[in-house]
Amino acid sequence: MKNKIKTHSGAKKRFKLTKTGKVKYSQVNRRHRLTQKDTKRKRINRNGSYVDKSNEAQIKALLPYK
Repeated sequence: MKNKIKTHSGAKKRFKLTKTGKVKYSQVNRRHRLTQKDTKRKRINRNGSYVDKSNEAQIKALLPYK
């Protein structure tokens, strides 16, 4: 019997897997000092985004049981 792989605790807080297998994450730059940031920039950052295909395999390796 093989050993279980631990889930990367930083990755599990930042990424979610969709049913189609894409990796979804929340945009950065939305935590503090929002008064000096442009409204357009904040509006665009409200929506989630998907990880690029080139990085998808690396992140899925950090989340083995998702």
